[in-house]
Amino acid sequence: MASVRFERRIAAPAERVWALVGDPSRIVEWFPGVLEARVEGDRRTLRLATGVEMPERILADDPRTRHFAYRLETDLVRFHLGAIDVFELGPSDTLCVYSTTAEPDTMALVIGGATDEALDAIARLSEGTGA
Repeated sequence: MASVRFERRIAAPAERVWALVGDPSRIVEWFPGVLEARVEGDRRTLRLATGVEMPERILADDPRTRHFAYRLETDLVRFHLGAIDVFELGPSDTLCVYSTTAEPDTMALVIGGATDEALDAIARLSEGTGA
């Protein structure tokens, strides 16, 4: 099992960053290759640019701690856990941490590369510098 973790310091209030990442349907705005997100209770289904649908279970979506966690539920992985944490460092200074643990190990690297790009998009959108 492999894990990857990326983080970005974002020049925006933590509430603004959380509004973007804590809303499960808004992933289409910032995660590369995601065209659609359907959310029903603790289930989210993503439709990717490739046409593949990725079912997920939302494990945590806590605005108090600004913690979002989810698990892919597909035969492509034996295990997956993704988590995003938003930490307020100051009034317009936020740390956003995105971690992925997966088996097989190669999936952690593939998903991890996309999470690195996702953090760039989260920063641009939160800072108001475009998508």
